Amino acid sequence: MRLERLEATQRPEKLKAVFDGETLTVSASLCVQFSLCAGMELDEEAFSTLKAAMAKESARERAVRILTASAVSERELEKRLVQKGVLPSDAADAVAWLKEHRFLDDAATAAQLVDSAVRKGYGRARVKNILYEKGIPKDLWDEALARIPAMDDAIDRFLAAKLRGRTADEKTIKKTIDALLRRGFSYGEIRDALRRYEADLEDLELEETMTEELE
Repeated sequence: MRLERLEATQRPEKLKAVFDGETLTVSASLCVQFSLCAGMELDEEAFSTLKAAMAKESARERAVRILTASAVSERELEKRLVQKGVLPSDAADAVAWLKEHRFLDDAATAAQLVDSAVRKGYGRARVKNILYEKGIPKDLWDEALARIPAMDDAIDRFLAAKLRGRTADEKTIKKTIDALLRRGFSYGEIRDALRRYEADLEDLELEETMTEELE
């Protein structure tokens, strides 16, 4: 394959390499690595090696874009790359490259996922589901889950928002319990929260009664 010419593109780090019957968008670093210049001849093996290097570089660039957009585990990142058409070998290389440069760390990702779930008011079971769905290895779960604080306040706020300071009927209570279960809280946590809510409601009603009597 004869390299007819190199042309600039709108991206300064990329060049258009026009070969016989084929045009490639090559990074400046690969141009230097392969000493590309107009008029040079590449045999079939060298041309294939160039394209393989481009595919590997593209996989790394795509991996960086995915990683900067959201918290992902090594397993999830590799899977998403393959789903986008990256060769499994290039996907594995991209993950290894990011790990080598300490941009990808499953333990740190697990901690980030747990902290995010806690801010959203999710319970332990929901957090476990998130770790599973994100492909976090189970040997990292215990350390990550230890970051979950007592969630009594989160459940109490949820109940206060749903029940709005009133005694709810059985149907409303069931819907509220189901909603809390979906958020990852246990029956025990929900039962204790309902008791606190009922106690607070009784105290409020008592205060209102006393105020009326004093008036």
